[in-house]
Amino acid sequence: MHPLPTTHLLYLHGFRSSPLSMKARLVGERVRRAHPAVTWWCPQLPPSPRAATEWIRQATADWPRERTAVVGSSLGGFYARWFALQTGCRAVLLNPAAHPARDLASHIGEQTTWQNPEERFFFEPGFVDELRALESDIARLSPASPATPERLFALIAKGDEVLDWREMQAFCAGGGIRLLEGGDHAISDFEAHMDAVFGFLRLA
Repeated sequence: MHPLPTTHLLYLHGFRSSPLSMKARLVGERVRRAHPAVTWWCPQLPPSPRAATEWIRQATADWPRERTAVVGSSLGGFYARWFALQTGCRAVLLNPAAHPARDLASHIGEQTTWQNPEERFFFEPGFVDELRALESDIARLSPASPATPERLFALIAKGDEVLDWREMQAFCAGGGIRLLEGGDHAISDFEAHMDAVFGFLRLA
């Protein structure tokens, strides 16, 4: 059975990123240009993982699940996997963070966003515990709702300088994976892969 066309699309940016990231802007511009009827939401996420996921959950509560999809990059890819497991929606993961509690434990303290160095936020020790709780949620939900090529599509760059591609591949196991030789964490050649992403999303 073919999935219904997507009418609601959520985009989740990564750690220290924003809706002004290259990938978020490219996806948003194409949605507005080619799929103007689609509801598009790309929020600036708060640094607290619990606050971020609760906001996402509440703000999308009335979205039709079978017509919803999520795209997430890096830490946003981790959130996107969590959201897809919570809702049953389709997900595109772009170099997703597989073990954010471990990886971000060394980033406690004041941070700036990549797109605006003037913008500062504080990453608190308690946020690592919040990520651990979300990791437990994913581990608990995954066996009952395993990833499939119909439900999950991932772009993973072997040349990612931040995350280990093998861990990302394991995190996306069961889904459709496009493994990029070389590349980088930002997926700088993202435009070359947009047709594949949009083909999977099947936007109305």
